[in-house]
Amino acid sequence: MTRRTDWEAGRDAGAYELSGRDLTLADEGFIHFSYPHQCAATAARIWPDQPADLVVLVVDESKARAAGVEVIDEGSAELFPHLYGALLPAWVDDVLPATWVEGAFTW
Repeated sequence: MTRRTDWEAGRDAGAYELSGRDLTLADEGFIHFSYPHQCAATAARIWPDQPADLVVLVVDESKARAAGVEVIDEGSAELFPHLYGALLPAWVDDVLPATWVEGAFTW
């Protein structure tokens, strides 16, 4: 999940390189991802101020792997996928608007 403007800037540049809210791939060394069942909780934790321009990027990780970019499940209590490289727009299958409805994010 990211701001629409951040995604559009990365898409237009040919690679999305934000790792999380206001963190870059260079800062973290990877891009934070979530599995579908983790997205709502992750969104509420990272975006508690509920900005209006959030989108969920639906990424085909097999395309990243085919390009030689590692996707590794990491974490302690719960595993989250991390992309060890820039996200290319061709790997994004869909961009879904995220909205805050009745105390939770939906898309």
